[in-house]
Amino acid sequence: MLYFLAGLSIGLLCLLITHLRSGARRKALFERIHIQPEAQSFSYEAQIASAMASQSTTVRDLQTEIDEFNRVLQCSPLGYLKIDQENRLLWCNAKARQLLGIEPADYAAAPKLLLAIARSYELDHLIEQTRESQTECKQEWTLRSISPDPANVLEGPVYPLSGYGIPLSLGQVGVFLENRQEAVMLAQQRDRWTSDVAHELKTPLTSIRLVGETLRNRIDPGLVSWADRLLREVNRLSALVDDMLSLSHLEQRQQKHLEETDLVKLLYQAWQSLEPQAKLQDKQFEYQGPAQAIASVSSGLVYRMLLNLLDNALKYSPAGQRVHVHLQACDRGEIPGMLLDVFDCGPGFLEKDLPYIFDRFYRSDISRTRSGDDAIAKGTGLGLSIVQKIVEFHQGTVQAQNHPDTGGAWLQVWLPQSPPGADPAYTVSA
Repeated sequence: MLYFLAGLSIGLLCLLITHLRSGARRKALFERIHIQPEAQSFSYEAQIASAMASQSTTVRDLQTEIDEFNRVLQCSPLGYLKIDQENRLLWCNAKARQLLGIEPADYAAAPKLLLAIARSYELDHLIEQTRESQTECKQEWTLRSISPDPANVLEGPVYPLSGYGIPLSLGQVGVFLENRQEAVMLAQQRDRWTSDVAHELKTPLTSIRLVGETLRNRIDPGLVSWADRLLREVNRLSALVDDMLSLSHLEQRQQKHLEETDLVKLLYQAWQSLEPQAKLQDKQFEYQGPAQAIASVSSGLVYRMLLNLLDNALKYSPAGQRVHVHLQACDRGEIPGMLLDVFDCGPGFLEKDLPYIFDRFYRSDISRTRSGDDAIAKGTGLGLSIVQKIVEFHQGTVQAQNHPDTGGAWLQVWLPQSPPGADPAYTVSA
């Protein structure tokens, strides 16, 4: 009897432990699944059946959303590709197939290396850059589609593309592609129209100025102020036409005629051109940097860039203040270059204006214009656009912001000492 009771006790203890473990597992299961409040008073079996029905409904809803998302991507006017961690194409929509010349059979059976399907090394570089940085990346390039079949090499259409890389989970990358052909054509038509109008206006404006100068010396002294006003407006229009033509020439310029130039010497030459105006307003020039800085540039274009930068700083500096210019060596990666900082002590840019500073004809808010300064209020709005085009011509960078110390406008320009792809004869050692 004693042994029987002991065995019974052990059996009951094991049964209790099993029951407790089963209850704990059920509790954990109920915590993982969603139980409707009205079903919580039912038996465990009924609660599980209710939860399974609810989960099935949720799965169907999610599948419906996935199908709708895929349908939207399939009909999107932008191309979309999904690439795995080994740069194999997992999926792409109809627009991407059209842009890259991909056939559904190329990847339907099994994922294939993207470069084996679409020969675009710029696209491959964008994917790698997105995966390594784990940030959204953008790149623009001209697609020259070539058949990947070496036995049947055929060149397809050539058009500009924009790519937007998005990092996904498990090392995958999503890429949106946009055909920029229409935007480029519209920009070209706009530039051509602007250039044609500027050419047509140049001759009559010159004639009007000559007539105005002649009449000024022959009219009654009481009317001279009206003639002066006419001449000021004609000169402003002439400056606008000249700036428009300069932009047109910069955009059409393809070949780079570079020469070894001392940037410091050019800087002082540009300031000498503005010095008479600076003395009238008691403004000074302060330079910090090396006594000589040799770079392979187009001296005429860089002189125009420096003239525009200094002229802007001079206009917005209060009387008795300085225009600050700093120049220093600054490498970008493996490319040696020079960093130029030009800033003033004026009111600076408004935050809302900063994204548009280099846009054509963009004029900042009137609060940046000092009262009574007619020259500033009637600027052409093309000075910084020309600066940007000159910097891009030399494969450099330019950015605008407000200086943390003076609060004035701060233009920062980086120019390579020898632009990539330039004639080796013009290469300058750092």
